[in-house]
Amino acid sequence: MKILSAGAVQPGLTKVREAFRQVDDRNVSIDFATAPAIAKRIAASEPVDIVVAPTDLLEALATTAQVSTNRTLLGSIGVGVMMRTGATLPKIADVEEFKRSLLTAHRIVYNQASTGIYLDRLFQRLGVAVALESKTIRYPDFSAVLDHVRNGNGNEIGFGATTVIIESSDNGVQFVGALPAEIQNTTAYAAALTPTAGDDAAAFLDYLATPVARSILRSAGIE
Repeated sequence: MKILSAGAVQPGLTKVREAFRQVDDRNVSIDFATAPAIAKRIAASEPVDIVVAPTDLLEALATTAQVSTNRTLLGSIGVGVMMRTGATLPKIADVEEFKRSLLTAHRIVYNQASTGIYLDRLFQRLGVAVALESKTIRYPDFSAVLDHVRNGNGNEIGFGATTVIIESSDNGVQFVGALPAEIQNTTAYAAALTPTAGDDAAAFLDYLATPVARSILRSAGIE
């Protein structure tokens, strides 16, 4: 079976797949992409059995019968801050500290997917969008953001889903923390079958709802 999944849930979903393989020997292939890329690939009729994505995207796909209206909730993920390993960490304990850290940073780096869309709106709301515009760098996905931050220099602040930052924290970056609670944005992720999905895919979807899978997802930061 083939799963097309948002990248933010990768740390938890890959571990769930390994646990599933211990009780069921069916092959599970997972391809990770951004939410906009998932929408385009499904629209192009790419053969997929399960789609794991933000719930609003699944709702949109369900309106055109591209996925089932029945779905299994994985959990929610917030936005986090990262810096290059060894760099001085910015202060982000509250909104005012966060704004000052943004304004004094040399560069701000984030993606063009769900996280980036929210950050664009947030910076507008905080009144810093114009000041940040000339030093902001956008990439299609988190992987490119990660490469930039870990290979960069100076005071560069990177953003991404908390799950993937934590997963990458031994790979040249350090997790500074989540956004302050007052401005945090959590995205709910769920899984849904496509119309062509078979029994194998249905079995994996059922497994996602088991206590074992839930525990694995929580340990990966998917609450």
